Amino acid sequence: MSQLVRLQKFLSECGVASRRQAEELILEGRIRVNDRVVDTLGTKVNPEKDRVTVGRKRVYPQKHGVILFHKPRSVVTTLKDPGGRRTVADYLSRDEKGYFPVGRLDFHSTGLVILTNDGELSQLLAHPRFGMERVYEVRVAGHVNQKTLGRLERGVKLADGRASAKVKVQKQDEKSTWLEVTIAIGRNRVVRRMMEHVGHPVLKLHRTKHGPVSLGKLRSGEMLRLTDSQYERLRTRVAKIVSGTTGKRSATPRQ
Repeated sequence: MSQLVRLQKFLSECGVASRRQAEELILEGRIRVNDRVVDTLGTKVNPEKDRVTVGRKRVYPQKHGVILFHKPRSVVTTLKDPGGRRTVADYLSRDEKGYFPVGRLDFHSTGLVILTNDGELSQLLAHPRFGMERVYEVRVAGHVNQKTLGRLERGVKLADGRASAKVKVQKQDEKSTWLEVTIAIGRNRVVRRMMEHVGHPVLKLHRTKHGPVSLGKLRSGEMLRLTDSQYERLRTRVAKIVSGTTGKRSATPRQ
């Protein structure tokens, strides 16, 4: 007998969207189960028996995988952009259209973006409760002193709450400082807002690592699809990291 699963989890496993985005689709009334509109979170479906459609298209669970992308400047980390700007979806092949980005990297920033059709893995990598670290190379205006580094490590108050970071000075020139910034939250433009708050606006921001995944030697605009064995090893490593940060709590999000 097939186990019932939450509709948003099923949609993410079909590569429709991340679990959070799937919840939005449900609330918007864009999902049908057995030809009936479902707009209530918490609805469960039988993957083997129920007919789930998004618009007019029936969806099915996909074979899961991960793609690493070196995002160039002026690319939007979404699958669609109302303004017609270039998005990460423009770099995906036809058989990769079910993949979606894990979190976001802002329009002017460059570096690592993870894409997957595995909603559970996306949740572990992106949700704030799991504290998955992101590492950035950041060039900021001015010379950053030890007092400012301490403020950033203790945390600064932003409009959407306090945010802290581990920051190391890499080098300085006459007018700017290169930093390595490590954060465990994925809020919108959080590094830029933190540095603006302490008086050192960001001139350049490049993400090199997300959780256990590194950008490596990928060139700007390039994608690398992990092999099945690499994908399975990544899932195992992420689960171990999450287990270590959540103590006795389960490393797997709710079903």
